[in-house]
Amino acid sequence: MNQQLAASPAVSSPLGFFERFLSLWVALAIMAGIALGLTMPGTVGLIAGLEYASVNLAVAVLIWAMIYPMMVGVDFASVRDIGRKPKGLVITLAVNWLVKPFTMAALAVLFFDHLYSGLIGSAEADQYIAGLILLGAAPCTAMVFVWSQLTRGDPAYTLVQVSVNDLIMIVAFAPIVALLLGVTDIEVPWETLLLSVLLYVVVPLVAGAITRRQVIARHGGDEAAVDAFTARLKPWSIIGLLATVVLLFAFQAEVIVGNPLLILLIAIPIVIQSYGIFAIAYAAAKAWRVPHNIAAPCALIGTSNFFELAVAVAIGLFGLSSGAALATVVGVLVEVPVMLSLVAYANRTRGSFPAP
Repeated sequence: MNQQLAASPAVSSPLGFFERFLSLWVALAIMAGIALGLTMPGTVGLIAGLEYASVNLAVAVLIWAMIYPMMVGVDFASVRDIGRKPKGLVITLAVNWLVKPFTMAALAVLFFDHLYSGLIGSAEADQYIAGLILLGAAPCTAMVFVWSQLTRGDPAYTLVQVSVNDLIMIVAFAPIVALLLGVTDIEVPWETLLLSVLLYVVVPLVAGAITRRQVIARHGGDEAAVDAFTARLKPWSIIGLLATVVLLFAFQAEVIVGNPLLILLIAIPIVIQSYGIFAIAYAAAKAWRVPHNIAAPCALIGTSNFFELAVAVAIGLFGLSSGAALATVVGVLVEVPVMLSLVAYANRTRGSFPAP
């Protein structure tokens, strides 16, 4: 799926073989995670318990490892120029906040109140609808940096897109969820929201900026040295992605094996929503002649979800064993395979966009 990525002269990596067959390695990681969760539940439970404010610290470290190489590539001088090319940012914000939450709610009602009416009771259906609404109102904070890197996105522009998105989420998430759920007593888990932004944006950004400055200084001001440095880090980024998949599926192994049909029923509207949101944003970017290194991350941000926030709110509102919490967890399980397929499509269609 990532043949274009591996073949690019701009990206050299000793893991080129792994990148070309990344979908296969992810499939194997999924199976390994399920096997680990079933055969070593005690160990997996111990790792799952390493969390603070609903953010699992082991997963956070792995995601940090994935994000860090891209943060090293952020050129702060180019951040100042983003105001002169606002199209990608406009598309991201419009899709994330004016389209995505409402289409997810509409799909949830369509499937669980109508198409699944003979399979799932009304009380359970309401729970699953609530979980899907929480997913739809929480666009991605962390993993989008990984998807952007796999599509050779502009790191500075992606950083601005995510940062602005996070600022809007702080004020818009609760009102949108309250409107769609019909409740007013939503408690936003601010610790989860702020800790995630700190772990997934601020810390790796500061570390990346320090590293970038040191690399350039050691090479007499030659910024090309940064590309060589990040190329050496890229294998660890891919390993971090695969290890994250193993853990996520290990955490939910019993749920997956115990409720395969229910997992499938919940996953169907999530998958439709994911591909639909990507199609809207990607088509808008193409029609507006946005360069591919901005268009691809622009479309992927809205497609991916901030699952830590969605899961935390679902547990807080409806309980740990609720259908709403299960629906948000299914969103986690669906995300990686779906996003990898969209990364592959974005790489294949690079030539139909204007050059940066």
